Amino acid sequence: MRIAIGCDHIVTDIKDKIIEMLKANKIEVIDCGTNDFKRTHYPIYGHQVAVNVVTKKADFGIVICGTGVGITNSAQKVKGARVVLAKDVLTAIDARQKYDANVVGFGGRIIGIGLMYEIIESFIEAKYLGKNDALINQIDSIVEKENYDSKIFDDEKHKWDQGFYN
Repeated sequence: MRIAIGCDHIVTDIKDKIIEMLKANKIEVIDCGTNDFKRTHYPIYGHQVAVNVVTKKADFGIVICGTGVGITNSAQKVKGARVVLAKDVLTAIDARQKYDANVVGFGGRIIGIGLMYEIIESFIEAKYLGKNDALINQIDSIVEKENYDSKIFDDEKHKWDQGFYN
């Protein structure tokens, strides 16, 4: 199994700990960043995780920011990504079983790492029950075109590199 993971600068340490836990359980990890605590533009990392999942480079994705809201919303904008912001095990399982969710998001300042990892384990163990294909196709059709090219962030990356954002 391969999981893509990404975060913003606020929770890099949490992402790194989750990566350690995944690797200890023999799960291959694609680390999409960020990799330090320097302020960054989190939609880049949510997008990269979702693209890795929908292009089948990863089986599942994990996105983490302070509350989970921003990075989860950015990952959700990738065609084919079905993202759940989870604060409990039941929500994650329900999202997998009923909606074939493929990315789970967390607020690193909202829930502890132990619960986060329990949710991840439950999320990847749960299986889609195959009962909502028409509904899932309808949800997936909301994003009309594939948007897998990360060049959409080139201008933002340049601004960040130039110190435009403080």
